[in-house]
Amino acid sequence: MHYLKSLNVQVLLGIILGILFGVTLPQIALEQKLIGDMFVALLKMLVVPLVFASIYTALTGLGSVEKLKQIGLKTIGLYLLTTALSVLLAIIVMNIFPIGEPVSSAGLEYTKASTIKPFSFHDMIMSFIPSNVFNSLATGQMMQIIVFAIFLAMASFKLEKKHQEVLFDLFTSINEAMFHIAKWVINLTPIGVFSLISYIIAKQGIDVILGLWQYVLVVLVVIILHGIVTLPLVLSFFAKINPYKYMNAVKESTIMAFSTASSAATLPVSLRVVQEKGGVSKDSAGFVLPLGATVSMDGTAAYLTIAVLYIANMAGVAMSLGDQLILGLTVVALSVGVAALPSASLVMMVVILNQVGLPVEYLAIIVAVDRILDMARTSLNVTSDLVVTKIVDVLTKRQENTRS
Repeated sequence: MHYLKSLNVQVLLGIILGILFGVTLPQIALEQKLIGDMFVALLKMLVVPLVFASIYTALTGLGSVEKLKQIGLKTIGLYLLTTALSVLLAIIVMNIFPIGEPVSSAGLEYTKASTIKPFSFHDMIMSFIPSNVFNSLATGQMMQIIVFAIFLAMASFKLEKKHQEVLFDLFTSINEAMFHIAKWVINLTPIGVFSLISYIIAKQGIDVILGLWQYVLVVLVVIILHGIVTLPLVLSFFAKINPYKYMNAVKESTIMAFSTASSAATLPVSLRVVQEKGGVSKDSAGFVLPLGATVSMDGTAAYLTIAVLYIANMAGVAMSLGDQLILGLTVVALSVGVAALPSASLVMMVVILNQVGLPVEYLAIIVAVDRILDMARTSLNVTSDLVVTKIVDVLTKRQENTRS
């Protein structure tokens, strides 16, 4: 029975028992949502101070703006590459298995669509810049926090040594304290996972999933293929390591992402796991992972691509390969703007459907399984973050060894 002491085993048991509990006792499962909500809230409590302190200490630890530029370009490039590969895989699978029979949109209504503003490039860029950093910190605007932390780190290079040390010591202390709290919260994971899974199963019901089984299956196949084939190939190609050994070591984050359906809530776990079990340096983890929780959206991008092509088939609109590739480019570009929160991709879906001229009413059909699929695609988002972090860390260490 010693293996039951493993947190990963306890979490998997929590998922299995949660599914059984949600199916057999749905009423009680719906009532106990408070436990899961408390668990996610405790994780999110850590995110803002942890991201700010991690980004600042990671960047000042690099020692120069030049190194920041090098690691930043590598990170963004790799995140765009993995997202583009996930979209390409989704297009290939949807062309091999073109699911979605023509269905009339009469009587369908997606009420949320009327409250969503049209996409604006101006608004997206402005959403990255904090006009009031205290408001950004209070509301958890992740990209704005990262941008301000980068500016503060770059400015600290210009300060006197003694002032640099004071700031560095302060944020290092905050970072360490957050890690201790994170360890306490992570010990509650099996209970939190059990509560979250049982609630979702009780609320969604198995019947809804069975009704859309083809759509659910294609999304899951693409997510699993990208997670166990494409990403390991990318990791193996760039880092020259055994990808499955590393991904097995850091799987705790992927499981956590599945249960919380939030990249932001999973971040404290990812930061701890990649350093303690994945052999990633503190500086690489501190910069790459918080950025990934905001801009890396492999799972979301693949899901959006499949959903839009599925809706096109239901609407009887034939999309040529050229149209699909343009859709893919749009998804890659817009997925950066998806907030690291549950169901935020539905907002992006409305934007993309409007861009390609498809009726948003069809969302009423697929929204029923969105929460279940949200868990799967968030797992892939986080897995991609873990892979890119390891690649950046290996490449950075290799570059430093070459110089020395």
